[in-house]
Amino acid sequence: MPWSTPFDDPIALRSGGRLATLQQAADYVMALPEKVQHEAHWQIAVENLINAAETGGGWLMFARIAMMRALNADGKEG
Repeated sequence: MPWSTPFDDPIALRSGGRLATLQQAADYVMALPEKVQHEAHWQIAVENLINAAETGGGWLMFARIAMMRALNADGKEG
């Protein structure tokens, strides 16, 4: 499944933006400070994004959920 694959529903960000594809979600995580990227909830999100890109299927939904949980865990977005 290509990284350009869209989520069924884009993830709305409190900042007004949105994450519509696996690539946009991955870019969002990679733009976070390195220390934040290593927090467990972001690591889980990254693992699910990779699984979605490599396997497809239900992993796309899991990746979306993991991203939303990570955003909410930080209390910044979601």
